[in-house]
Amino acid sequence: MSKIINMERVSLKNNPDINEAAIQSYIFDNPEVLGLGSLTAIQRERSYASGGRLYMLLGDEDNSRYEVEIQLGATDPSHIIRTIEYWDNERKKYPQYDHTAVIIAEEITGRFMNVISLFNGSIPLIAIQISAYKVGDNIHIAFTKVLDKVTLGDDDEIAEPTDRAYWEKKSSKTQIKLVDALLERISEFAPGMELKYNKFYIGLAKDGVAKNFVHFKPKKQFLALFIKTSDNKLDDLDVGDLNIDYIPRTRCYRIRLKTIQEFDRNAEVLKSLICEARDLFNVEA
Repeated sequence: MSKIINMERVSLKNNPDINEAAIQSYIFDNPEVLGLGSLTAIQRERSYASGGRLYMLLGDEDNSRYEVEIQLGATDPSHIIRTIEYWDNERKKYPQYDHTAVIIAEEITGRFMNVISLFNGSIPLIAIQISAYKVGDNIHIAFTKVLDKVTLGDDDEIAEPTDRAYWEKKSSKTQIKLVDALLERISEFAPGMELKYNKFYIGLAKDGVAKNFVHFKPKKQFLALFIKTSDNKLDDLDVGDLNIDYIPRTRCYRIRLKTIQEFDRNAEVLKSLICEARDLFNVEA
């Protein structure tokens, strides 16, 4: 039978054996511990020309990026200013992502929570409190989200390159062949395009320059085709049997396809949307 035991809470700030670098390394190697979903670690100690270094950058498959700052002990004004500054740097340089600032600290005071809450809604902020407990000779740490963000709408990639083999393993060879077939269709009215394999999606490029008016996210059982748009016209479209929806945050149509025949049956409306996206990106026909 399980027993209830009392654990000794310890301060990480005053711990001689564990510092911010160790905590940073632990989170970077195990980003899921933050409780923010299935995250991928992208970069640690990201430097900026204007000065300063972001503790770490995390991301997920939904084109979200998390700018994470860590402070052992209690939060202070410089901590939040630093966090917002790095968040702002990233969102301006990479506006194609949904960016969220994440503050991690041992103590997030009530007064500081009030300050953070003033920004929440205009700046997407998540505050996470880290607690540490001594268990034998080990330190057990736990992360508790004490303030969640209000999602903002913001709309192409810290394009971490991969290759075809990566995507064949991540999805399936069948879905990648479907990507090939779609590229053939797209090339009819946007010639010279080639596939650009990135970590979170497959995009398009011409002469080595990204042209992501269309991009693909192959899954195991289907392919998600994303088409950029300036506004949502879904209610006015004759979409036939297409599995299509609209994503306001990224201003994209998302179409789930399992075969090229689904595309061909609805070629008229899909070609119209792709041509509109092509023109939006000023891609030559």
